[in-house]
Amino acid sequence: MNTRPDLVRHQGMKGVHTHCCSRRAFLGTAAFAAAGSTIATPRLVAAETAPRKVRIGVVGGGFGSDFQWHEHPDCIVAAVSDLREERRQRLMKVYNCAKAYPSLEELVKDPGIDAVAIFTDGPLHVQHVVEAMKHGKHAISAVPAAWGSIEQAELLLDTVKKYGLIYMMAETGYYQQSTISVRKFYKEGKFGHLYYSEAEYQHPGLEVLYLEGSKRTWRYGLAPMHYPTHSSSQLISVTGERLVEVVCHGWGDNSQFLKDNPYGNPFWCESAMFRTNRGNAFRMNVWWKGAHRGCERAQWIGDKMSFYSAHPNGLGPVIIRATEEIEKDDAGFERKAPQFEHYKQVEWWKTDLLPEPLRHPSGHEGSHTFLTHEFVDSVSHGRRPAIDVYEALAYTVPGIVAHQSALQNGALLKIPQFDPS
Repeated sequence: MNTRPDLVRHQGMKGVHTHCCSRRAFLGTAAFAAAGSTIATPRLVAAETAPRKVRIGVVGGGFGSDFQWHEHPDCIVAAVSDLREERRQRLMKVYNCAKAYPSLEELVKDPGIDAVAIFTDGPLHVQHVVEAMKHGKHAISAVPAAWGSIEQAELLLDTVKKYGLIYMMAETGYYQQSTISVRKFYKEGKFGHLYYSEAEYQHPGLEVLYLEGSKRTWRYGLAPMHYPTHSSSQLISVTGERLVEVVCHGWGDNSQFLKDNPYGNPFWCESAMFRTNRGNAFRMNVWWKGAHRGCERAQWIGDKMSFYSAHPNGLGPVIIRATEEIEKDDAGFERKAPQFEHYKQVEWWKTDLLPEPLRHPSGHEGSHTFLTHEFVDSVSHGRRPAIDVYEALAYTVPGIVAHQSALQNGALLKIPQFDPS
């Protein structure tokens, strides 16, 4: 593990091999990744251009049924799996797949499968990635990448490095339409110095998922900051910064959910202030309860331009630009007048960022088709995915440490860095 807080970005995954391309082809893309832009972007791959189609197994008939593996021109859904019969049937129907296994442990033994899409319970993601890679399968997993401990993060990274296979985390925030726009603005230098940003994931009412009948689910008493990636991705995927230290505070009440959950978590809501490796500030809220409407949103503040994504209380996306025009404030002091404008959100899923069969609306603000394409394309062409293991840990680990800060009454804590030296 690398603990240098000054590291900005990884320089590509070394040692990746794939069933679907030659080593020479991979080395070419790896060299490009090492020398190229710090912001990975999806690229269009026309139908039938892959060395051969990726044969994928999909595990988890809840969230796992919301993707477009069967629509991608370079992918075949070869098998599906869920512990529950009704969910296996759902996966078979959605993906028009005739082969089903009763468990992930059985599916990964199938020699005809190249990669596994893991949409199982959060605490099992690392365990299941390990199992998949032991059997030679590339893996994409739902968020978070690791569950609640630095040891899990280390195990995930060690596993990916050991087997030299492609890992990707299915973080929807990376491909929200607003985040794609902001990445473009940042690359073009429109923000000037982007010195502050904030992101929030508000999900009131989550407790309805804590129980199925009388049985507790893995979400029962879930610590908010153990689910940070919808927010952390809003900064890290734009600028490439890393979060290096944090102060976090939590709020809870006398709910039974907070008294005896398996995580020892006493909080419904957690709010954190991070410092980045470039000395900038990033504020993150993850809230499960309260008088708010629910959202996944962010705002990015620069000295030349700022961008505010749509707010659940009704205001759409907004751009603020610095100008030289002088105005007076309500106290009579002169100041430079900011320019306010509504931003018409580009629907990036309609563009050639995606193969044509995937250019349609999908879940989480159009992100699901992008996640589908990015993983399939990275495996079929042997290249580093945008949200690889280092990026995934950069999104996940700060939340693990932030929760520890909240448990210590807002102690200032350093965040370990996992990027390669």
